[in-house]
Amino acid sequence: MYCTRWCPGCRRARAWFQANNVEYTEVDIDVTPGAADQVKKWANGTRTTPSFDIEGTILVGFDEKKVEAAVKEKITK
Repeated sequence: MYCTRWCPGCRRARAWFQANNVEYTEVDIDVTPGAADQVKKWANGTRTTPSFDIEGTILVGFDEKKVEAAVKEKITK
């Protein structure tokens, strides 16, 4: 998950991952070199957090149903 410490959507996403026992890695775009640029590429030039790279599936913004579907798809493969 590409995120920031202050982002409300990032907090909701963290809570969702923890509640569903899904392992994830956080990349703080404020401190990780190149991370903000990567997010901008995915989000048409904006720094939108959270953004996700779920084994190649890119999601911009936290939509619980989309994140859940992407995680389930990767688990069942």
